[in-house]
Amino acid sequence: MSYTALYRKFRPQGFEDVKGQDHIVTTLKNQIRAERIGHAYLFCGTRGTGKTSVAKIFAKAVNCQSPKDASPCGECALCKAIASGASMNVIEIDAASNNGVDNIREIVDEVSYSPAEGKYKVYIIDEVHMLSIGAFNALLKTLEEPPSYVIFILATTEVHKIPITILSRCQRYDFRRITIDTISARLNELMLAEGVQAEDRALRYIAKTADGSMRDALSLLDQCVAFHFGEELTYDKALDVLGAVDTVFFSRMFAQVLDRNVSGCIELLEEIVIQGRELSQFVTDFTWYLRNLLLVLTSDDIEDVIDVSSENLERLKEEAQKTDMDTIIRYIRIFSELSGKLRYATQKRILIEVSLIKLCKPSMETDEQSLLGRVRELEDKVEKGVTVVMPQSAGVSDAGQTEQKKKAKAELPKAVPEDVKTVVERWPSIVMNTDQPMKTYLKDARLSLGGDNKLMIVVADGLASDYLMKNPDNKEQLQRIISDAVEKEIEVNVQGIGSDREFEDSYIDLSRLIHMDIEIENE
Repeated sequence: MSYTALYRKFRPQGFEDVKGQDHIVTTLKNQIRAERIGHAYLFCGTRGTGKTSVAKIFAKAVNCQSPKDASPCGECALCKAIASGASMNVIEIDAASNNGVDNIREIVDEVSYSPAEGKYKVYIIDEVHMLSIGAFNALLKTLEEPPSYVIFILATTEVHKIPITILSRCQRYDFRRITIDTISARLNELMLAEGVQAEDRALRYIAKTADGSMRDALSLLDQCVAFHFGEELTYDKALDVLGAVDTVFFSRMFAQVLDRNVSGCIELLEEIVIQGRELSQFVTDFTWYLRNLLLVLTSDDIEDVIDVSSENLERLKEEAQKTDMDTIIRYIRIFSELSGKLRYATQKRILIEVSLIKLCKPSMETDEQSLLGRVRELEDKVEKGVTVVMPQSAGVSDAGQTEQKKKAKAELPKAVPEDVKTVVERWPSIVMNTDQPMKTYLKDARLSLGGDNKLMIVVADGLASDYLMKNPDNKEQLQRIISDAVEKEIEVNVQGIGSDREFEDSYIDLSRLIHMDIEIENE
C-alpha cells in the first residue's frame, strides 16, 4: 500500500477538525442551522490555511443526510461519496488550468441540471483569480442568480486580482494565518497518533517555519520524520533537515559584529556554508533575530510578542543591552536590503560577506544614520578615556598603509601617457595588493582613457559603483594605491556601466591596446 502524505492523511473531515479558523466555522455552522445558506462564497487567504478543506466540509454538511450539530456525519452515503471524490454533487475545478471562457460556459450549461441526489450542487473553483476576464464575465450572471440548488465556492490566495463585479456577488471569508501555538499543538496530536516521538521545541520550530500554513507545517514535519525515520525528532535534527541555523549561532555572529571583527564574521559564515545550510534562510533568520533584539530594547513586557523560550529571552535581553536602538535599526536595514537582493543573486555568499563587513564598518556608509552611529561610537570612546586614532582605510593592508605614509611625505611627479600605459600593464598586481572588499569590486573593472594623462576605471553598476563613486574616501584611496604603484601622480575617474555593450559603445578599452590578463584567486 502506497504511503499517504500527512497533510492528505489528516485533512479535516468535519468542522471540529478545522484549526485556527473559528470565526469562519462558527458563521458557516450558524447558516446551516438557520437554513440561511448563501449561493456564492469567496474564501481568500494565504496557502495552507484550510480554504479548500472548509469548502469540502461545507459541501458535505449541506448535503449530509444526518448532520451532527451542523457538521457532516461522515457516515452516510453522500458524505462518503463526497469524501472519496465520487459524488456528482460536488464539482471541484482548478482555475489555474481551466481558465478559459469555454470552461466556464460548460459550468453554466451544467447548472441547469438539478442534483441526482442530495439537496445542493456545489461548485468549488480553486485559484479563481487565474480566470481570464472573459471567463469572469461568463460567470457573472450565473453567479448572481443561480438556481436554488446551486452553491458556488470560490477560493483564492490573491483576492486583489478578482474583479469587483465578482466580489460584490459573494459572501467573503478571510482565512487567517494560523498561530504557532495552534500549529504546534496540532503537530503534537498527529505525532501521538502516528506513534512518533518528537520534542516540543522541534515541533514549535517547524510551526514557526511554516509561516501560518498548516499544510506547509505538515509537509515539513513529514520531511523531518522521513529523514530520521524510527528516531526521536529532536530540535537539532529538525534544524539539520530544514537547513536552518540555531539561535546560539546568531548570538555568536552578533557578538562578532559588535566587536567589529570582520574575520570572525566571515569564519562563522564559512561554518554555515560547510554545514550546507541555506544562505537565504540564514539571512531571514538573522534579520528576525535582530528584530527580536529591537523589540526587547523598546519594551519591557514583550514575552507575548517574541516567540522564544524563557532561556532565549533572557539571553536576548542581555545581548540587547550591549548596543543601542539606532545601531540595531541600521543592522536590520542592511540585512533587509540584502534579503531583497539575494532572490535573484548568483553569488549569494559574496553579497552576505559584503553586508557583514558593512555591519562591522560603519565607515563604509555615508547615510545620516551611519554617520550618527560613528559619532556615537567616538563619543563613547572619549567618555571612557580611549585614545581615538584615524582608522585604517579600506582596501589596503597595514604594510601598504605604512608605505603609503612614507611616500605621501614626498610629492609625486605628474603622470605622462607612458605612466598610464604602465598602470594598465601592472593592473593585475595592483588589484592583487588591495584588500577586500575593494579587490572584489576591481576584479571585473575595465580600464579606459579619462582625458589628459588620466585613467578611467569603469565598474559595473551596483555594489561596485556605489562603493567607489558614492564614498570619496574609497576613490581617493584607490587613486593613491595606483599612484604609489607607478610612483607618479595619476588622476583617476570612476564610472559605472550597466553592460559590456555600453562599455564598448562609450569607452576605449585599453586592455585591447595593451595585453592584460587578470586572474584573482578565490580566498
